[in-house]
Amino acid sequence: MPPQMQSARSIEITQVLEWNDGETRRVEDYLAGEEPLEMRSGRQRLGVTLRTPGNDAELVAGFLFTEGIISKREEILAIEAPGDSAKRGAAKNNIVSLKLRPGVRLSALGGRRFSAGSACGICGKESIAQVRRRGIRAPDANSRFDAEMLCRLPEKLRATQAIFGRTGGLHAAALFRGDGELAVLREDIGRHNAVDKVVGWALLQGKVPLAGHALLVSGRGGFEIIQKALAGGIPLVASVSAPSSLAVRLARELGLTLVGFLRGRRFIIYSGEQRLA
Repeated sequence: MPPQMQSARSIEITQVLEWNDGETRRVEDYLAGEEPLEMRSGRQRLGVTLRTPGNDAELVAGFLFTEGIISKREEILAIEAPGDSAKRGAAKNNIVSLKLRPGVRLSALGGRRFSAGSACGICGKESIAQVRRRGIRAPDANSRFDAEMLCRLPEKLRATQAIFGRTGGLHAAALFRGDGELAVLREDIGRHNAVDKVVGWALLQGKVPLAGHALLVSGRGGFEIIQKALAGGIPLVASVSAPSSLAVRLARELGLTLVGFLRGRRFIIYSGEQRLA
């Protein structure tokens, strides 16, 4: 599995007071890192998001791709993310600089610029029709997944969540191959950021579209999660919690297999049951 570029700032240590059955004591606690990330193209400031430091280049590449600003890896001529390097300059840790192919319409960002928050996603989608207008196609119809394999994925995800295991404060997105082997896992305070990091990893590796792969997210399956998975060509999305009504509508209209409440040996199929044996 490709290593996760965990910045030294991914986790912070703080002193806290623990209360336990009437007794108190001072202990060290781990906190999930949260810092702003600014995206620039030349002199143009494209926006800021809050994220957990690490895999910044993947986050920005995935964001541009899943939001339809770029349509292929070759449209990114250069990407500089000092926060991903072992030798980081503090002043530039939270800036990603891009050089895009001439003709990329950054004005298309419009209302979909990075939001100021980490939990809400890139807000302002008008409707499913907007996703259709971007030309996103239905994922690979021939991909098939074994139900027994699917049941084993949450445990694999929990076992690999390095930062969550120490902080309890992060979302995770994990990409699995059809045989259940983990391809890549990314963590972030924002579930949409975690998915962008996964898709960005695949884009930069030349692996998009991701036919034959399943995406497991640690939180609920919201509309933006489905939209980003569809942009990456992922045929199956599973979550340990519930999907939203708009996510179910989008999955059904574009033919994605959507699974919710994946816990133990039980799950709910909301769309695309033909891909599950």
